[in-house]
Amino acid sequence: MKFAVVGTGVIGSGWITRMLAHGHEVIATDPSEGAYERMLKQVKQNWPYAEQLGLAEGASLDNLTFTPYLEEAVKDADHIQENVPEIESLKDQVLTEIDFYAKPDATIGSSTSGIMPSELQQNLQHPERLFVAHPFHPVYILPLVEIVAGKATLESTSVRAEEIYESIGMDVLHVRHEIEGHVADRLMEALWREALHIVNDGIATTEEVDKAFTHAAGLRYAQFGPFMTFHLAGGEGGMRHMLKQFGPALKKPWTKLIAPELTQDLYDDVVNGCEAASQGQTMSELDQKRNEFLVKVKQLAEEYWPEDTPSMKKKTQL
Repeated sequence: MKFAVVGTGVIGSGWITRMLAHGHEVIATDPSEGAYERMLKQVKQNWPYAEQLGLAEGASLDNLTFTPYLEEAVKDADHIQENVPEIESLKDQVLTEIDFYAKPDATIGSSTSGIMPSELQQNLQHPERLFVAHPFHPVYILPLVEIVAGKATLESTSVRAEEIYESIGMDVLHVRHEIEGHVADRLMEALWREALHIVNDGIATTEEVDKAFTHAAGLRYAQFGPFMTFHLAGGEGGMRHMLKQFGPALKKPWTKLIAPELTQDLYDDVVNGCEAASQGQTMSELDQKRNEFLVKVKQLAEEYWPEDTPSMKKKTQL
């Protein structure tokens, strides 16, 4: 299968790495100056982690080509992954061009983290083949992709999308209804708002907030999500008991749903706290440590995931 990747920043390079690792051909495009050099550097930096997770037969960096011309990149592709910045006017322009130049049976996935697909479909000649395919950074390690159909997306397109992403080792979450931010980002945004309030109110520092998560909930959530975690919290009675005992507390004002104002003081506290916690390490060094950690966590978590989880299946090509 031939993939085209439009936009080769952090997310685009992550997609490229994953697609190549599963034995596919990829043609990438990005008109910005120096895009090819930045992309190649990033993909090469990602590659050792793809190797640790296991390469498909025929997987090679030699299957990657680059062109600054969008038409050349998408015209023969079976699937096109768009990753331009979250600016609606820019996405509209790029997706309109992709839709115009792509062959009739090509599918188009947008990596947008917050825009709904029906909005992206408005000016397309063939809106039925476009959907949101939202991954998570680093794309070449984390397996989840949220598939969101727009009002014009055909059911057959959604089925095809699942086949495509499972062919590159991803676990598909079909979001049942369009909503800004989809599912995972809305959950993370709620946590982010609470974290900002805690720092803003002087309750804890950024480092202490991070520790509160990594040393408790973060460890549990690598295996179980919030529902199963609370199900276990109910003891023998499970969720039935948990809701009866702790349900009334849901109405207590523990959380603040509106984000705090980003004052200069809050800005300084968050920035200075993160930079201090970095302990002089470069972003590249932190990035590599995170990747090494995630590979090990993912491999451990897979031992406890159901055997039919798509990302655990043998790597196959469409």
